[in-house]
Amino acid sequence: MLRKIRTILAAVFFVLITLLFLDFTGTLHHWLSWMAKIQFLPAVMALNLVVVIALVLLTLIFGRIYCSVICPLGVFQDILARLRRKKNKYSYSKEVRWLRYPMLVVFIIAGVAGIGSLFQLLAPYSSYGRIATMLFQPLWKMGNNLLAVLAERADSYAFYTVDTWMRSLPVFIIAAITLVVLVILAWRGGRTYCNTICPVGTILSFFARFSWFKIHFDTDKCKNCSLCSKNCKAACIDFKTHTVDYSRCVVCGNCIDSCKFGALHYSRPSRNTSSSSSSPIDTSKRSFLLASALVSTAALAQKKEKLMDGGLAELEDKVAPERQTPLTPPGSLSFQNLSTRCTGCQLCVSECPNQVLRPSSDLMHLMQPTMSYEHGYCRPECNRCSQVCPAGAIKPVDKDEKTSIQIGHAVWIKKNCVPITDGVECGNCARHCPSGAIEMVPLDESNEESPMVPAINEAACIGCGACEYVCPSRPFSAIYVEGHEVHRKI
Repeated sequence: MLRKIRTILAAVFFVLITLLFLDFTGTLHHWLSWMAKIQFLPAVMALNLVVVIALVLLTLIFGRIYCSVICPLGVFQDILARLRRKKNKYSYSKEVRWLRYPMLVVFIIAGVAGIGSLFQLLAPYSSYGRIATMLFQPLWKMGNNLLAVLAERADSYAFYTVDTWMRSLPVFIIAAITLVVLVILAWRGGRTYCNTICPVGTILSFFARFSWFKIHFDTDKCKNCSLCSKNCKAACIDFKTHTVDYSRCVVCGNCIDSCKFGALHYSRPSRNTSSSSSSPIDTSKRSFLLASALVSTAALAQKKEKLMDGGLAELEDKVAPERQTPLTPPGSLSFQNLSTRCTGCQLCVSECPNQVLRPSSDLMHLMQPTMSYEHGYCRPECNRCSQVCPAGAIKPVDKDEKTSIQIGHAVWIKKNCVPITDGVECGNCARHCPSGAIEMVPLDESNEESPMVPAINEAACIGCGACEYVCPSRPFSAIYVEGHEVHRKI
């Protein structure tokens, strides 16, 4: 019963949080963004004490059920392990302390020292976010585009095509390598990654040792058949000594389900667990208590129409300019705040409807979001990234507030401007500037035939990038946005 309830809850959490990463319609985050905010590490980075304390209390009461129910990377390991059909495929092994605790120390040092790339590489939720965004979402979009083609042939517009492109080759490679490592470790040893590399698992293991409910042996009933050890994916049950390493146990329930003699129980361990002195344990009540602590609800969302600028042709093959200061999303407050708090989970990247956010290629801030305008611009009415960020790296901002946040300012490059290079009229940047910060003026006021070129009011520019996106100059725009290290209010 414990295993069934745990499996159902884990499936619900995993499917919904995966859909949160895959969704490109902008609807699911209204109902599911809380699932990202209850992940342990993002809650710590956001200083969300309510969630952190709740997860610690959950572990002190029930053990490491966070790892087997709430954490998407933990559940993903279970899915990979189940692909190996072999029965009784595990065995007991001692805790690998020489690797487990140094990895935690490295993780903490990387966080304190501001080595974001290493910090994010070890974060479990972020690791799964990269896999879902870089590997799964493109496949999801391709499937959607195929349905859109088929629907169009049937005179239906229930689906619409979406762009699929490589946001960052380095992060794609990191996600692919992470997936390969997970597959190998889960195939061979189940929860090896969870119990030797994952820093969150190690942190929670300190509390799990003192959990109120634990899996324990009834030695009078145990026949030393070893089925519990052979089905323990955490490799934490020593059937010979009738002991369980609670620091590694994730309360999956496999051992109880596989025991044919009823020698294993999930309850408060008593001093005397023999059958002659202990009353029968109502496992259904224990399972119900576990379910009550974790049960959650979710709603499926309706599809939202894609926002497009009427009459604008799709612009391709633009090259990103070399910005002196990276652009960070409105709500991130500053480049420093983003780099300090961001866990690199890619949720904001996957949720961005305008294809503005992508992982940074800077080695020190690899995998953290940065902005560029080759595929779209940051619409003033869109605040989705600030709504979904679970770590406090992008603070929530409403739509009215966003229009007053200056993340950068536009810069005109005279040598690239088509009125000068091609002798044609343009003015795209001025026509599409949502803040009215650009106007067209004569290049030479004394010459009546002088070409009209953009003049930028930096005080009014919010850095949305509309001008850079619609600029027809190729391969480099004649106008681009330079970032501000600290955002300003205008």
